[in-house]
Amino acid sequence: MTQIVELKSVVKNYHSPLGETKALDNLSLSINEGEFISIIGPSGCGKSTILSLIAGLIEPSSGEILVFGKNAKEVTSKVGYMLQKDHLFEWRTILRNVYLGLEIQNKLTEENKAYVNHLLDTYGLGEFKNHFPSELSGGMRQRAALIRTLAVKPDILLLDEPFSALDYQTRLSVADEIGGIIKKENKTAILVSHDISEAISMADKVVVLTQRPAKIKAIHDIKLSVEDRTPLKSREAPEFREYFNLLWKELKSDEA
Repeated sequence: MTQIVELKSVVKNYHSPLGETKALDNLSLSINEGEFISIIGPSGCGKSTILSLIAGLIEPSSGEILVFGKNAKEVTSKVGYMLQKDHLFEWRTILRNVYLGLEIQNKLTEENKAYVNHLLDTYGLGEFKNHFPSELSGGMRQRAALIRTLAVKPDILLLDEPFSALDYQTRLSVADEIGGIIKKENKTAILVSHDISEAISMADKVVVLTQRPAKIKAIHDIKLSVEDRTPLKSREAPEFREYFNLLWKELKSDEA
């Protein structure tokens, strides 16, 4: 498999009037094309910092971050970022919201408009494209936010707890939908989550971080004996509970 993201001995320090805080300490990680990676760890350990570094939004204090073999800041157009909240503009229709990234990048061509409409039709929002966000359910809003991210055709998707604002039942359903979309669109994805079950059900690999300053404690390949694997079906696999218990113990032992 082709390696497309590489973090090499990354250190990240934050500075404030109160002093220096080390968020990441000598962290190295490689991600292959087409993989779905989940990152879990104690609260405040630096999970979201890793996504911001890969997106080129911030720079490491030391070490190197390569995306397609180049410095992450040089290839930001290849990376799409989906945040906890959908950040849809309430005064714009769903279609105009989904166009936003293309407008910012000056890529609102007829070809890209057709692609956006195709995505909306394919993933169940075609009849709602002229509605406003307030007229959609939380799950539909998250779907629209993902389509907005996909509209600019990124190769890598960064997902920063994108389901955390949803109630549990909706969260399960939307995670299943979005997991299916990512798989169908053949995207490389990196998910940050506090939810162990979510991390296991969606990922090919789960990366476990220590407390801040974060280091990699373990990386687990997730192999579940289910056919046509989806996030919901993954939870029915006999191995699912074994992975859950293992990851839970690793997190708790680090807190101890």
